[in-house]
Amino acid sequence: MEQQYLLAAIEAALQAGEVILSIYDDPASDFQVEQKADHSPLTIADRKAHETICRCLCGTPFPLLSEEGKHLPYAGRRQWETLWIVDPLDGTKEFIKRNGEFTVNIALVHRSVPVMGVIYLPVRHELYFSSEAAGAYKVPSISWREGKPWTWDELVGQAVCLPLVQERDSFVIVASRSHLTPETEAYIAAMRRRHGRVELVSKGSSLKICQVAEGSADVYPRFAPTMEWDTAAGHAIARAAGCEVWRTDFSAPLAYNKEDLLNPWFIVARRDDLSRVAGVDL
Repeated sequence: MEQQYLLAAIEAALQAGEVILSIYDDPASDFQVEQKADHSPLTIADRKAHETICRCLCGTPFPLLSEEGKHLPYAGRRQWETLWIVDPLDGTKEFIKRNGEFTVNIALVHRSVPVMGVIYLPVRHELYFSSEAAGAYKVPSISWREGKPWTWDELVGQAVCLPLVQERDSFVIVASRSHLTPETEAYIAAMRRRHGRVELVSKGSSLKICQVAEGSADVYPRFAPTMEWDTAAGHAIARAAGCEVWRTDFSAPLAYNKEDLLNPWFIVARRDDLSRVAGVDL
């Protein structure tokens, strides 16, 4: 049953990616950029991707919490033991800038814990997916096939298991391209004092969590606001790859379907590597 839901989420992400690309790649396309109440941008691609994912997942028994959907009051949501948490187009700013660093994020959350995750990069046709039973995987190149959903054997046959073996001689920090705050800069400075040779990599959207999950980065510190739909899918993939998305004091991982959907600040790192990334007094 778990595999069935994961395949449904992958199909939804691939279809949404196709819709997004049809707008992104059209030179005559009008993104129809609007400003939401929090001053973040919203485009026609966000809306159409949301509609596509809702349509693909409506046959599952779980309610859906999407950035672009209606958000029920917590009195109703708190009854949801299992739910989908979705960001139809994570990295709308990157989409508008046309730098390709945006993703489709779909997570299944059970009792506040992300247990299944799908992240698709439409421009690069890269797919990350995970479940607690199957582990975490990356498919380097894949696209939606109309009328012929991908089977589990086909997906795993093309995929590589995460984390990947990485050899490097520097400590790699991945950080937000759009939200490099003073606290983040202080953390980076502290890591430079601790590790000496530090490489800073800037990425957009949920790619930052994926970098740690696949082993191409050591840590992703986030000292800036994010919402649950920004992190849930990446968190599931990170967990399945031996990593965790911790609150900055490392007291607990992030939790989901909270009354307040705003995340606390967090740090993404491998569970067996905390001594190298913790203990920084900001």
